[in-house]
Amino acid sequence: MYQKKLQENIEKELEALKKAGKFKVERELESAQGPEVDIKGLLAPAGKKVLMFASNNYLGLANNPEIIKAGKEAIDKYGFGLSSVRFISGTETIHKTLEKKLSEFLGTEDAILYSTNFMSNLGFFATITNETFGSTEPYIDAIYSDELNHASIIDAFKLCKKESVVKRIYPHGNIAALEKFLEEDKDKGYRFKIIVTDGVFSMEGYLAELPKLKELAEKHQALLFVDDAHAIGVLGKTGAGTPEHFGLHGKIDVLSGTFGKALGGAVGGYIAGRKEIIELLRQKSRTYLFSNSVPPSVVIASIKALDLLKEK
Repeated sequence: MYQKKLQENIEKELEALKKAGKFKVERELESAQGPEVDIKGLLAPAGKKVLMFASNNYLGLANNPEIIKAGKEAIDKYGFGLSSVRFISGTETIHKTLEKKLSEFLGTEDAILYSTNFMSNLGFFATITNETFGSTEPYIDAIYSDELNHASIIDAFKLCKKESVVKRIYPHGNIAALEKFLEEDKDKGYRFKIIVTDGVFSMEGYLAELPKLKELAEKHQALLFVDDAHAIGVLGKTGAGTPEHFGLHGKIDVLSGTFGKALGGAVGGYIAGRKEIIELLRQKSRTYLFSNSVPPSVVIASIKALDLLKEK
């Protein structure tokens, strides 16, 4: 009876999505990602490609010959995968090399690799807000989040214990509203305060006003967290993202980002920031501890992507 009811509800929901025009159909590419692609079943003359405007391949590195060569050589040397998580038998020297290169590129003290940026965001907020740090005293943390932040940030908040976290969602880019929240909360005794924003809001293209956010974070002793997935490799003199663009290179408390967009378009996410935060994540973050290592080919290709940025 329960199975039938579940099936009926799923079918009803799928039909509602179709009627609302929200049912997603995945287009199948029959070529590598690039400025031009082949799409299966497309009504076009044989051999004719179509222009690709929908990917995050901002620098064209997804099909870069040097990156492809590096990935192929990595498979020959290190194999296809590691069949393990990092802390058991899944850490290779190349993982540490990429983390070191990444932290130097971003101007942070340290960095930690995740399977995806979605996992890095989930891991950060669940770890920081749910960790008691040895205390038995009750606590409440406060999170101040832009209403247009990425879905991974929204889902990350769901992993925070409801009784221990207050979520304050401010209107997109409304610094005055955020400041009002912070002023209202200044005497409430919250354990930690975390201001959360995307660096570049992917659907709108807006940039967060990092200088003002940084100023508020310092004034109210809050941690500033920036998801810079859509800016890394693109903004700033060297491509180090929105902090570099605004003259705040190395001055943001925590950065998250990905190698899955401008930096080659594969997989792999990261958290970069203060060394003690990164070490805590290595010890406590479940989405890091219990996820397979980033494949060697992706690691070496990502190192090559950073090297290419440095050369340019």
